[in-house]
Amino acid sequence: MSSADFLAQEKIWFDKPRYDDAERRFYERMNGSSQAAQDVGANSILQDIARARENIQKSLAGNAAGPASGGAAGDQGELSSRIKSLELENQSLHKVVEDLRAALSKLECRVSVLEKSPAAASPATAPSVPYTNGTAVQQKTSAPVQDDDDEEEEDDDEDFDLFGSDEDEEAEKLKEQRLKEYAEKKAKKPALIAKSSILLDVKPWDDETDMAKLEECVRSVQADGLLWGTSKLIPVGYGIKKLQIACVVEDDKVGTDLLEEEIVKFEDFVQSVDVAAFNKI
Repeated sequence: MSSADFLAQEKIWFDKPRYDDAERRFYERMNGSSQAAQDVGANSILQDIARARENIQKSLAGNAAGPASGGAAGDQGELSSRIKSLELENQSLHKVVEDLRAALSKLECRVSVLEKSPAAASPATAPSVPYTNGTAVQQKTSAPVQDDDDEEEEDDDEDFDLFGSDEDEEAEKLKEQRLKEYAEKKAKKPALIAKSSILLDVKPWDDETDMAKLEECVRSVQADGLLWGTSKLIPVGYGIKKLQIACVVEDDKVGTDLLEEEIVKFEDFVQSVDVAAFNKI
């Protein structure tokens, strides 16, 4: 059988409109059933929304009626609690005020007692002597020591009447004699010499400097009113040590400038000289 004969016996192409119509009806039925299912689902969702709205309206209506009665009781309870707290705070403030009044009355009593009592003489503070490093040291003050001669002179002065009668020549002569003796004793009494204690820092050039020779050079400086004291070596760093030496000087004869000038002259050993401490004696 040829292809032409086969196509001549085939009738599907001639019945195509009928097949198209059957296919259209099939899909219409399918679409119709799905649309119905969708409508059923939408109706159930709408019903749930309606029931939720109804429940919300009922709850709002109940809440509107409830606080009208219960809110007043709540406000009254809050108000009463606040009033109680204010009362407690007021009581505590009253107690604090009473305590302050008692303390103030005690303070007034103490002030009145101190005003009535004689003021105690405060001891005079000794002047401070500044160090070169910025600190200050209290200067020691020594009370004048009265010797036996002064006591005898005061006794003699007390026994002698300075305001005696001018007509008594013997009294005048005795008065002149006592005054002359008093002046002679005062002239013979040695004057007080002001002295100071000085602590010097003598720095070498390097760690190879002979510190024993350096100290020997420093102690070789001699002057009237200068007395050398103890010394020690203090590490500075990198193996270098400085010589710290003490001395006592008379202020009128020797000063720090003189000491520095004399020590710096040993320039082979000494790099610099600083005053570490200065105290009046």
